[in-house]
Amino acid sequence: MSQPIETLLSALRLVPVVRLEELPSASGLADALMAGGLPLAEITLRTPVALSAIEQLANREDILVGAGTVLNRTQAADCIQAGARFVVSPGLDPELVSYCQSRDIPVFPGVSSASEIQAAYNLGLRQVKFFPAEAAGGTASLKALAAPFHQMQFIPTGGISATNLLDYLDLDCTLAVGGSWMVKPALYESGNFSQVTELTRAAVQMAKRQDD
Repeated sequence: MSQPIETLLSALRLVPVVRLEELPSASGLADALMAGGLPLAEITLRTPVALSAIEQLANREDILVGAGTVLNRTQAADCIQAGARFVVSPGLDPELVSYCQSRDIPVFPGVSSASEIQAAYNLGLRQVKFFPAEAAGGTASLKALAAPFHQMQFIPTGGISATNLLDYLDLDCTLAVGGSWMVKPALYESGNFSQVTELTRAAVQMAKRQDD
């Protein structure tokens, strides 16, 4: 998929955060996300098969795959080599950010304070991940933090589900929302991905209604 990640995020407003336990599930999960209307996946580096899954999905033309839970430059390099089109990290590491920028790979580091947002801004970033969203104060905290940084857009992630999705999407500073409620391994451990499709479709419809 040739569409830039920023364009997709602006249109879809959702990022499925995937913890993939078994490599054979990668293709089925991608199909389920596509069927639900979400041609995007962030594969987190929390399992041994993550890099292989990124490489497998990067070969598809119908879905844009990125890497999450990237902790340092070395991991970023491995993910980019595997085909990741974007990189997401839980915290702000200037070396990691600079490396991705030098490779023209969009990077979304996690921030949860004014100092971190300011540091990200001064690194040239205008879109960052707000993490952990609920634990860091939720929508009230994000709204307050975003006020002095009107040039910044945020991807709140952490503790978000269908019950509070719209609260975050309602904020002008929200670019998209990251979540795993529609892609939890327990939903498809039997090889049946129908629940993933159903939950994804419902989330996509909620996001579209919010934009209308």
